[in-house]
Amino acid sequence: MSDVKPINPILKQVLELGPTVLFFLIYLKIKEETYVIGGTEYTGFIVSALVFVPILLVAMGLLWRLTGQLSRMQVFTAFMVIFFGGLTAWFNDERFFKMKTSIVYGLFSVLLGIGLMRGQSYLAYVMNEMMPMRDEGWMILTRRLCVVFAVLAVANEIIWRTMSTDAWVKIETFGFPVALMAFLMWQITALQQYLITDDDETDPS
Repeated sequence: MSDVKPINPILKQVLELGPTVLFFLIYLKIKEETYVIGGTEYTGFIVSALVFVPILLVAMGLLWRLTGQLSRMQVFTAFMVIFFGGLTAWFNDERFFKMKTSIVYGLFSVLLGIGLMRGQSYLAYVMNEMMPMRDEGWMILTRRLCVVFAVLAVANEIIWRTMSTDAWVKIETFGFPVALMAFLMWQITALQQYLITDDDETDPS
């Protein structure tokens, strides 16, 4: 049982979204530069990706310190950023950092799909405290989100392989998060009938 400390919602959003925005701003600042580190030449993009790792870890550390909790999704995403950031630096190849997004979205889709095949919603396990909903609603949302994550994974592969780094950074920073947020907001409205309200909990019938 964990004790979640209250936190200002604006500060929470800053800590969750700030690292990605900072990555974008740093990339814009140094994208045309090259840096020699340990005798190896790195592009501005790769340096931006490497700087993003400690920024993300500091933000997550502050979030954990202030709330006493980190979601499994946040921990997994941080692990993937560190792992693929390390591969990007080791091989001096920006493709590793770009394909990270495809792998993260793809794994989310696979995990949700495994749960669906077992007749379970792993999404409910992660989000039920934030948005109480009946099992039927969670299964519907899980099926839909499983498809959305798969689409985003494929879309990222197409984008980074066929478009410029500039375009990928902009879509990664703003396009994918906005699309996912819009989808979730739409689903909250569409699945209102399945939400559990205070009236449902007090209704003895």
